[in-house]
Amino acid sequence: MNFKINPIFKNSTESILKNIETFNTSGTLFGNGDRNKIKLFSLNEETINIKSFKIPNIVNKIAYKYFRKSKAKRSFEFATILLEKGIGTPTPLAFLENFSWVGLRDSYYVSQHLVTELTYRELVEIANYPDYENILRQFTKFTFELHEKGVEFLDHSPGNTLIKKKEANQYDFFLVDLNRMNFHENMSFEQRMNNFRRLTPKKEMIAVMSNEYSKFYTAKSELEIFEQMWQDTTQFQEEFAKKKRLKKKLKFWKS
Repeated sequence: MNFKINPIFKNSTESILKNIETFNTSGTLFGNGDRNKIKLFSLNEETINIKSFKIPNIVNKIAYKYFRKSKAKRSFEFATILLEKGIGTPTPLAFLENFSWVGLRDSYYVSQHLVTELTYRELVEIANYPDYENILRQFTKFTFELHEKGVEFLDHSPGNTLIKKKEANQYDFFLVDLNRMNFHENMSFEQRMNNFRRLTPKKEMIAVMSNEYSKFYTAKSELEIFEQMWQDTTQFQEEFAKKKRLKKKLKFWKS
């Protein structure tokens, strides 16, 4: 077993370990648990969540033991880095890895549970969401600040940014699902634009985000930013649609 706890929560070590140990029989399920399973627990009158990652296949079992950090460990370490950079994310409490002689058996990431009003997904899916354009522009500025700090969030997708209203017309943003990130000294224009590709298929949203991004990123014109952002978005959407069609065909032939 490999266990590491945030020093701030050292006095809660026993409680956290017990919650992980009884994960399958206790806690409250959060979300659908299709791939990874998240459960909510009480700790010192606060709510925490524990994420149990899907048991890896044999290749990844070996890889996560000898060659790569597990998703749980990366989530803990990346959350720590984000907070050090002043970027919002739920506070990391701990991670735990269990190994067999083959490789990684199971792993868990423990963090603060944040209750927020919405995610970026609501901006995509709900027409005329209240204060829509203001939130979208603040989200774009938040993403620009990520890029300025060298953070390439590879899972920058609709459900992975929590949005919390803090005061009139002002919002805080928190990244979740953190196990895929790159950190750079500087991010190129291409890396920055490519980082928007998963967020929305809506051209009107890309127009607003490119307009807002151009206010801070002066190395390129608004038109250049829009064209590159939209090109990366359409390419991603086409590839995503192809994969979806392929999965559907494979499912048909198997049935």
